[in-house]
Amino acid sequence: MRDKRMSVDDVVGELRDGMTVGIGGWGSRRKPMALVTAIAKSSLKDLTVVSYGGPDVGMLCATGKVRKAVYGFVSLDSIALDPHFRKARQGGEIEVAEFDEGALQWGLYAAALRLPFLPTRAGLGSDVMTFNPGLKTVTSPYEDAEELLAMPAIHLDVALVHMNRADPYGNTQYLGPDIYFDDLYCLAAEKRYVSCERVVATSELAAGGPPQSLKINRMMVDGVIEAPGGAGFTSCVPDYGRDEAAQKAYAGGDLFVEASR
Repeated sequence: MRDKRMSVDDVVGELRDGMTVGIGGWGSRRKPMALVTAIAKSSLKDLTVVSYGGPDVGMLCATGKVRKAVYGFVSLDSIALDPHFRKARQGGEIEVAEFDEGALQWGLYAAALRLPFLPTRAGLGSDVMTFNPGLKTVTSPYEDAEELLAMPAIHLDVALVHMNRADPYGNTQYLGPDIYFDDLYCLAAEKRYVSCERVVATSELAAGGPPQSLKINRMMVDGVIEAPGGAGFTSCVPDYGRDEAAQKAYAGGDLFVEASR
């Protein structure tokens, strides 16, 4: 097996202007902020960012990296809406594709399965259809003949996610309550980079949590970045919770605030 350990700078060096970048986590929870911050400080531009958004989207909007945002929401959890994203959105500084959470999941899942679309009820009867006029519906070929949204695949050039633990080969483990959709991001992307709190021996992964916490394996990962505190100021339980003081400072304009734990 190949050792896939890389640095944050190595990952940023693999990215190019105009890429579609999927960022894992959920709101202000387990975001790969070490990687996001490095992108924000780089010369990259014109990115399409796909996210269940939090400060990842806000920071990249505020630093002029985003051409288009594709999202189900952009929230800091304890602060309802990321103010940097709101400024960019209201000012017309970025293009947007606003979906509900289920439709975004289905778009990533379709890409993961290498399908052009997946049928879903998510978004029907809502303004998702109004503000995404390119969306199509399909009729079930079975007796019910139900009309469904044909959610198109959301293909990613790169996926960035953060895990609690990983081995050097790309097998990873989350120890908090949820994988969110980090596994789908990895499956939907051409290149997949996982930062983690700690790189451990493969044998330590199974001992660190229940079997269902091992959902991202080495076949889904191109690079492993050991980055202790790499999700901060967002939460990465059980290693640490959200740094509310740092998040408040970020919302107030200090984009590169250091989280304290």
